[in-house]
Amino acid sequence: MLNALVAQVRDTALIMGIIALIGLLLQKKSAKDTINGVVKTVVGFMIFNIGSGAMSGVVNTFMSLFQAGFGITGVTTQVEIATALALDTYGTEVALCMVVGFAANLVFAKFTKFKAIFLTGQHFLYFACVIALVFIANGAPAAVTILVGGIILGFCGAALPTIAQPFMNKLTGSDDIAMGHFNLIGYTLAGYIGKLVGGKNGEHKGKDVSELDLPGWLGLFRDFVFSVALFMVVLFYVAVIACAVKGGDAFELVQTSSGNDIWFIWPLIEGLQFAAGMSVLIYGVRQFIAEITAAFVGISEKWIPNSKPAVDCPAVFPFAPNAVLLGFVGAVAGGLIATGIMVATHSETIMIPAAGICFFSGGTGGVFGSIYGGVKGALLGGLLLGFCTTMLPLILYPAFAALGIAGASFPNVDYNVVGCVLNFILGLFH
Repeated sequence: MLNALVAQVRDTALIMGIIALIGLLLQKKSAKDTINGVVKTVVGFMIFNIGSGAMSGVVNTFMSLFQAGFGITGVTTQVEIATALALDTYGTEVALCMVVGFAANLVFAKFTKFKAIFLTGQHFLYFACVIALVFIANGAPAAVTILVGGIILGFCGAALPTIAQPFMNKLTGSDDIAMGHFNLIGYTLAGYIGKLVGGKNGEHKGKDVSELDLPGWLGLFRDFVFSVALFMVVLFYVAVIACAVKGGDAFELVQTSSGNDIWFIWPLIEGLQFAAGMSVLIYGVRQFIAEITAAFVGISEKWIPNSKPAVDCPAVFPFAPNAVLLGFVGAVAGGLIATGIMVATHSETIMIPAAGICFFSGGTGGVFGSIYGGVKGALLGGLLLGFCTTMLPLILYPAFAALGIAGASFPNVDYNVVGCVLNFILGLFH
């Protein structure tokens, strides 16, 4: 009985529900709103688990095919899969680290010059995974992981948006919002690259991005599900064709994995299955994160009147839509360059750029690069983000793989820069 009770207490969906309950009670919400918020939080996390289960099955199959066809270990830079794996094993530590991080963000915004309130909750969750895993990999006790890790997370949520704020102000023409997407070091570098190629005030900017007449088919990639589906279908066909060419046991694996489906049609089905799982997962994440974030937003509005909302990266897309697409193209190129370097240097692990990270992070890098750098800045900004989000995860991957978080990685620049620094410091005491 006691063991069953402990297992329930460690259930991450239940923990999320308790977090939402506390936040709603602190805001003195009505019984109806409180019950509704708690239920939606728990159900949202359960939906997240359903989606992550579907995606994990497809990724495991792809990894087996990729390794059989090429003889190397391929790892997708898909943060949602890595997060699902982390929550499955270390859900309690991650969830509580995230909660402490939310609270710490409010404290830093209240008492320091860093006034950003990080409202992109799913990225708080992903960053909490990285920080918690680094602590766990270095043998830190759970209490230290949760408390110290949460404080670090909260500080990053309040402080990192500050470094990109000059470019946000220039882009939006005001100081009302901040960027709430943990590629802030990368976006800031993209902005400075734009200055380098365009001049400090854009006097050497050249052709403005808004003047470009881009082909209409590129607009298809604005749809996240489409881009993910297409990318995974292509990857599956690459792996399957490699196995078919190699023959023997590799091709037998294809036939066994495809089951009753025709083997050369099966990769299409698997790629679409992955996109379907991703859609379910994203819906679940948005639902339970929205409820938790709403609880903290209400508190911040009441207690921290001078705070500045840090919002997700699509908020800047309307300011330079062409730059988004140029950044996406640049990010794909940068990611493939990074993968090519790994292959050429015979790396045991090969990071494979994912469509989602290339579009959202690369597109945002394109926007920041275009502020002063025009077309060149947009392409180079996207290239930088694509390269970094593919290459940097290689550093921490061995430590995470040793904990069972394998086959997927945490690609964002801030996750890896902060994670590597933290891993180095903790390694001195381990």
